[in-house]
Amino acid sequence: MLSALRPQAPTLRLAFNAHRAFSASSTRRTPEDEIARVMDLAREKAVGKPRPKAGGDTLRMLMFGKPGAGKGTLSSRLVENYDIDFISTGDVLRHEIAAGSEVGKEAEKVVASGGLVSDELMLEIVKKELERHRGKSWILDGFPRTLEQGKLLSAELGKAGRPLNMVVHLNVPDSVIMSRIAGDKLSIPGLRLLGRTPLTPARWVHLPSGRVYNDDFNPPKVPGKDDETGEPLSKRPDDTPEVFSKRLASFYKSTAPLLEYFANEYPEALHSLSGSTSDELWPQLRELVDEFGLKERYPPQGSLEREHVREEADDLKDSAEVPVGGDKVAHLK
Repeated sequence: MLSALRPQAPTLRLAFNAHRAFSASSTRRTPEDEIARVMDLAREKAVGKPRPKAGGDTLRMLMFGKPGAGKGTLSSRLVENYDIDFISTGDVLRHEIAAGSEVGKEAEKVVASGGLVSDELMLEIVKKELERHRGKSWILDGFPRTLEQGKLLSAELGKAGRPLNMVVHLNVPDSVIMSRIAGDKLSIPGLRLLGRTPLTPARWVHLPSGRVYNDDFNPPKVPGKDDETGEPLSKRPDDTPEVFSKRLASFYKSTAPLLEYFANEYPEALHSLSGSTSDELWPQLRELVDEFGLKERYPPQGSLEREHVREEADDLKDSAEVPVGGDKVAHLK
């Protein structure tokens, strides 16, 4: 009787074993569970504390998301629709090196030697840029990336009397991230549906502009062609499940402690937005920004600026490597 209940076909046996393994492992704490615990901590600590409001103040914002969560798309929508400046640490680093400033010269020496740009040097570069945006709302991209950087930034903003007042975590499930990159559709854990394999890419990019398309969530009007220019789309060579598994692990290792720090320092300012696509996350983000009281931008920002923001905030590229001119690359911690 029991043997009749066991799956006999190889495919069914594979699915049965995968599901059993998944069920057994589901009782263990996963990295996603750890992030959820941190967000619960923030909610607990925020009880009785009012959320930050504009009231004459400016928005000082950070956004965190797994690679592929849509940080670039959402940042570009913020800049398009609201009076908020986008500050890219990559842009700032390139500008300081090109301008030959004191911090730029220091950074250039490090780049030339192939070393890592230190946290303290990056903080000086970021601090200088934030001073230029005094009195304006901003979203800072690319810094902090680690717990130590978060502490340095928090201390610096605290000394200036301008602490962070919005920290957003984009909560997109790992399974969605992986399927978005590989085009890998699963019916149950371990069993792949026919018609799409990991060799069939789901994500395409127009390299000159940074516009991103996805066969499932945001397909181009003409397959393989950019909507605005008609130029061919490409797949990034590092858009593979293997690479993204490593990037997800790196994200959890660096971001979970950072979010926990913010949960303790700014619990009322830390928010987690849940969804599978940018279109699901955007209304939640917009509600947060509206509730804060940030003014909408009129007329909306032009497409060139929007696409630049999307490319700079693209969470699918390695933000630890910043091109700074020619074939030179700055390696960040």
